[in-house]
Amino acid sequence: MSKSCYPDFVAGRGAPANSSPSRFNLKSQEADGDWLDEREDIDGSVARLRTVVTAERPKSILARNTSPDIPFDKSVNPYRGCEHGCIYCYARPTHAYHDLSPGLDFESRLFAKPDAAKLLRDEIGRRGHVPTPIAFGTNTDAYQPIEREWRIMRQCLEVLAEANHPLTITTKSDRVLRDIDLLAPMAAKGLVGVAVSVTMLDPALHRILEPRAPRPAKRIAAIKGLAAAGIPTHVNVAPIIPAINDHEIESILQSAAEAGAKTASWIPLRLPHEVAPLFQHWLQVHFPDRAGKVMSVVRSIREGRDNDPNFFGRMRGAGPWADLIRTRFTIAARKLGLNRAKIQLRSDLFVPPRSDGQLTLF
Repeated sequence: MSKSCYPDFVAGRGAPANSSPSRFNLKSQEADGDWLDEREDIDGSVARLRTVVTAERPKSILARNTSPDIPFDKSVNPYRGCEHGCIYCYARPTHAYHDLSPGLDFESRLFAKPDAAKLLRDEIGRRGHVPTPIAFGTNTDAYQPIEREWRIMRQCLEVLAEANHPLTITTKSDRVLRDIDLLAPMAAKGLVGVAVSVTMLDPALHRILEPRAPRPAKRIAAIKGLAAAGIPTHVNVAPIIPAINDHEIESILQSAAEAGAKTASWIPLRLPHEVAPLFQHWLQVHFPDRAGKVMSVVRSIREGRDNDPNFFGRMRGAGPWADLIRTRFTIAARKLGLNRAKIQLRSDLFVPPRSDGQLTLF
């Protein structure tokens, strides 16, 4: 792949560029680009790319899932796009639905859903609603930097806490600790489990692979804080990228187990649609010495392709390399006492919330 296909990397961003031009100009509002933008201001340099957030007003908030290899049937995504900028993010292609690029647009032109909590209240309050766990963080991170101002995740938690509705959270951010006052009482009732994604422990790799996500030490600290509060906590070592972060599998699991995680899982690198060329260019820039090897192993795991979209296979991989990673992970998890029991959530405590948002006396 020729580097001339892309401009220079934007400092502090994950993607090398926009993979395709957008066809529409959406009305937007400025939002804080979090610590990297603040650092640029303090240092006296001009921020090359600011985060822009557009308020989105959907008519519903619960997304239904029928994929047989995903362990939930309902999810909520308070935001579209993710400022964390993880180059490998499988959700990047969803930005194309807005005629925006899965590249830099995905991590800098974001959408927030300020009516999410109200919609959630209405939808779980409808007759016939089945209170199976609602998953947060399945597409983009609900605790990404803009949650600090928008607080949409917090508002959704308040609705679910009122209704005793079960939920799961997957996040890369220690910002989840802000909501322990809501999560701990829910955990005491068996209503919530939190998965913290830890992709590596190496801070140098973190800076280029997940440039605006909290550093690994903060994520381990988040696991410790959640576990100390009695919240069932899972560590998700994902994605595992051959010859990039696979050497840290055992170290990540040990750090997470020592912090209090009870269960663990992994997923091999997925490169759907526009993610594949973005990731390959990232490799050419940061790891030109091993780019060919990485993609060769990825393709061996994906039966000769950059990506395997088939159910079950996409989450597990195939072939000797996938088997080797799976064996290493299983042995390490067993030695550390992980996965001895599954996190089980209750659904029998659910009480439909009041449509007017007022608390009941009894």
